[in-house]
Amino acid sequence: MRLGRVTGRLWSTIKTPEHDGKRFLVVQPIDAHGNDAGEPFVGMDAIGAGPGETVYWVRGREACIPFYPEQVASDATVVGIVDEVDVS
Repeated sequence: MRLGRVTGRLWSTIKTPEHDGKRFLVVQPIDAHGNDAGEPFVGMDAIGAGPGETVYWVRGREACIPFYPEQVASDATVVGIVDEVDVS
């Protein structure tokens, strides 16, 4: 799992049927200290995250698991909202 910050949403009126009803977020990857760590990407939202929230996300095959038993194509999916990060 990786950390990110939701910076926006993406709307699409024309998409494949398996993506109907799914939300898409623009996410900025961050490090454990909250610094930007890579290029922003579009990922699916499995939990209802909103702009400005710190989240954790998965990529690859794991990005499809939150939607099981549906077969939904996804490269990246937000799977949790972070309450606190403690880096001692």
